[in-house]
Amino acid sequence: MSYTGPEFDSPTPRRSRRRVMTVAVAALVPGALLGWAVYEAVGGTGGSGGGRAEAKAPATSRPSPSSAEPSRTTPSSDGDKPAPAPSGGDTLKGKVVVIDPGHNPHNFEHPAEINSKVDIGTGKKECDTTGTATNAGYTEAEFTLDVARRLRAVLQDQGATVKLTQNGDRTYGPCIDERARIGNEAKADAVVSIHADGSGLGNRGFHVILPASVHAGAADTRPIVAPSRELGERIAGSFVRVTGSAPSNYVGGGTGLVTRQDLGGLNLSTVPKVFIECGNMRDSKDAALLISGAWRQKAAQGISEGIVSFLRG
Repeated sequence: MSYTGPEFDSPTPRRSRRRVMTVAVAALVPGALLGWAVYEAVGGTGGSGGGRAEAKAPATSRPSPSSAEPSRTTPSSDGDKPAPAPSGGDTLKGKVVVIDPGHNPHNFEHPAEINSKVDIGTGKKECDTTGTATNAGYTEAEFTLDVARRLRAVLQDQGATVKLTQNGDRTYGPCIDERARIGNEAKADAVVSIHADGSGLGNRGFHVILPASVHAGAADTRPIVAPSRELGERIAGSFVRVTGSAPSNYVGGGTGLVTRQDLGGLNLSTVPKVFIECGNMRDSKDAALLISGAWRQKAAQGISEGIVSFLRG
């Protein structure tokens, strides 16, 4: 595949060094070559393993810290608050975007509720789970909520109407079926569910999860498969360019794209929707990025630019 979007079109020659560098990067974009080129640049190592489930294994308490964490074991203060973005005017006026921060910081206090099963069309799955965490205990729920708030600020600055499925203001959840319903009822032009993976050491990079074609029970993704893929491709391309992170080295074959049919948040959606796993919290090198406020701002910017590219066509 190739990442689509205006930033990857053949550029018009210009004299500035910055433009020359952009051309050089764009030349590496297609397919797995992009993944390996950028990945080697950031010092990645090979690995194998499976992808994450929609909801991580339930837990009744916060993860315990481990010594296998990078030297900076707590979220950094650099960029911890969303940086004020330059005014984008009304670029996205009239557009509705729903941001779904994966999991909930309070889920671990409600094991019975989050373990209850909900219908996802192809079967039943847990309402939600606690999510994963770095070895030092920085949780996925904290990460996703922070990135979601940063992303909201960037999109609102460009005129979009933005809704979060949760903002740390619920006792638990919402359940995965309700997460889908929030986007559907908002008639969202795009929905992005933000996550971080909990794979093995050495498994690095991001991947975007796309809905498979599913028609079972209450699930019918057929109308959204194509636009969701376009949304996912554009986000993947922008994420590479803005963050410098490489596509996953353990799923997706170097493309940064994975299609799944077992995720209720995708199966039950009637509007274009994707998940993004921004990195692997269990790998020390990826964890060092995820705990950085400055990097989380880049992640939000990369996701936003993909959304903007998709919405503007």
